[in-house]
Order: sequence, then structure tokens, then C-alpha cells
Amino acid sequence: MIALEETYIENRVLVHPNDTNNYDMAHGGNVVKWMDEVGAMSAMRFAGQTCVTARMESVDFHQPIPRGNAALIQSYVYAAGTTSVSVYLRVFSEDPLSGERKLTTESHFVYVAVDEDGSPTPVPELDSSSERATELKTAADGDGDVPTVDKQWSE
Repeated sequence: MIALEETYIENRVLVHPNDTNNYDMAHGGNVVKWMDEVGAMSAMRFAGQTCVTARMESVDFHQPIPRGNAALIQSYVYAAGTTSVSVYLRVFSEDPLSGERKLTTESHFVYVAVDEDGSPTPVPELDSSSERATELKTAADGDGDVPTVDKQWSE
């Protein structure tokens, strides 16, 4: 059994000119790519296996990330099936000078654990029994407030 909190991954990507669209904002395709990479890392940390993307649920773009800001990607596993892993992802625009953050994008991705032959393989059970895990799972399910980025993930 793997604790939900152990699946938390956070990564930052500085938005360079080559990452932007005609409006000098991060291209949506790049944001989704960064989300997929970080989400896969959460899934693999949980599964202990290679995981491949099976589904991306609606990707909600709330606001853009300007060139020069960092895209802060947060990810954690909130549910698991027999071979599948559900991951909740949020992206923030982070000003590298002030540290100010604004939620820009969120989604749920599903990954499947695969063995060396590329066949689906079982994943462990997810332990969401701690108070913090319950809070995160509720947020991912859309039934509660999303925890702030400043709160300790390992509580």
C-alpha cells in the first residue's frame, strides 16, 4: 500500500520564447506536455512501474502563463484501479521575482502501469487514510476546496 502523499511531484518550467504562442504566452500544447510528464512521474512513483498515458480528461485553462514566468506543475495520485492510476494536476503561473502564483490550468489524467512487454500490470493499493490524504483526494474529486500550494504536502 502506497500513501497518497508519497505520490506528490512538483516541477517548474521557465517559459521561454520557443514555448510561447503569438501572444507571448505559454502554448497550451506545451502546458499539456509538461502536465503529462509530471503526471506520469506521480503515477510511476505510485505504481513502481513504467506508466503510459491512457486518458486526459478535460483540460481547463483558466488563464495564460506569460513568457518569463515559471509554469509550476503539481501532481498526485488520488485513485487507483487494478492497473490504472488517476492523477490530479494543477499548473500555476509563478512570477520568478516575487513568487506570486496564479492557478492557470487543471485536469485529471489516467495512466496504465505496464510491464517490460508493454502489457498492463497490477498497481498497489492507495492509502488515503491520513487527514491530509483525505483532503487531497476530496479536492481531486471536485468535492472540496483545492489545498493551497503553500500547505505542506507531507503532513
